[in-house]
Amino acid sequence: MEKREDNGDVKVVGGVGSNSKFPLSFWEVAVASTVLLGFVVGLLVVYLTMPASDYSFLKLPRSLQELQILRVHLEDYTSDYTAQVLLGYCMVYIFMQTFMIPGTVFMSLLAGSLFGVFKGVALVVFNATAGASSCYFLSKLIGRPIVFSLWPDKLQFFQNQVAKRRDGLLNYMLFLRLTPTLPNTFINLASPIVDVPYHIFFLATIVGLIPAAYVTVRAGLALGELRSLGDLYDFNSIATLFFIGVVSVTPTLVSKSKS
Repeated sequence: MEKREDNGDVKVVGGVGSNSKFPLSFWEVAVASTVLLGFVVGLLVVYLTMPASDYSFLKLPRSLQELQILRVHLEDYTSDYTAQVLLGYCMVYIFMQTFMIPGTVFMSLLAGSLFGVFKGVALVVFNATAGASSCYFLSKLIGRPIVFSLWPDKLQFFQNQVAKRRDGLLNYMLFLRLTPTLPNTFINLASPIVDVPYHIFFLATIVGLIPAAYVTVRAGLALGELRSLGDLYDFNSIATLFFIGVVSVTPTLVSKSKS
């Protein structure tokens, strides 16, 4: 690649193969593969410790009807095989969060239906935070070098913008977590790429997901009455989430206006 300087000279910055070089090292690919293998082995262990039966109903629900069928079958196992059901639930939820597979809202509804509000919220927040953290580190390991190889200038720009807001970054992250402004999967993926520190990411995630988790888990108690996912968030619920989000970011905005 060539770069033309102010005096008209041409300076060679990189060779022809510099842009085509695979952006991941062997160890980065190996770690990502190990994470995937770990989930597969964990689910296999859960499956092998369950009693012999027909488990054709075990699949990721893609609709409320499929979720209700799954709930009916799992209720029979939850009391006698609580540990296996819990472990299997956690593995699937964290796997979906890590690899950004849509459908975690159904898993949150299932938690409320099987375990109640208090245990369900704790379970969802734990799994969502663990899965988001796994996605964060996987994105830092894999996504960041890919983005840097494709758009180095744009990446530098966004990293600088985040650095300028470092003092109030936790409040901004809380606002994004509390409100449906951006998808959580995008936040998980983009945060390490633009240099959001993990401790800020973790705090914003574990605190910011609680209100939405409560709404979804509570709705799971009346799973049979839901007709669509649109019933989960009415105007009052969305307005409440935005209100909490605005409150969380207000101190940063006020201090910024004074300075």
